[in-house]
Amino acid sequence: MTETRRKFDQDFKDGAVRIVEETGKPVVRVARELGVNAGTLANWVNMAQQRRRAGGDGLGEDERAELIRLRREVAELAMERDVLKRSVALWVKDAMGR
Repeated sequence: MTETRRKFDQDFKDGAVRIVEETGKPVVRVARELGVNAGTLANWVNMAQQRRRAGGDGLGEDERAELIRLRREVAELAMERDVLKRSVALWVKDAMGR
């Protein structure tokens, strides 16, 4: 009698690891909910932690580019907000002076 091994794609593995890390649920419970062996899920969690330690921030090229774009956008929006605050303050000051 031969045993067939199930194959899981990387998205499924990453999602399972994310559930364990973000919810704080025990590996055994998450594994049971997902229908995966607890030892297998524990291995995935350990490998993800090792990759993060070895790889620095763990961001891919696309994620890094998006992070840079979003940081620029946040800086630009903060500048616009500050300009609007000053213009409203000047407008109120002018309105009160009349």
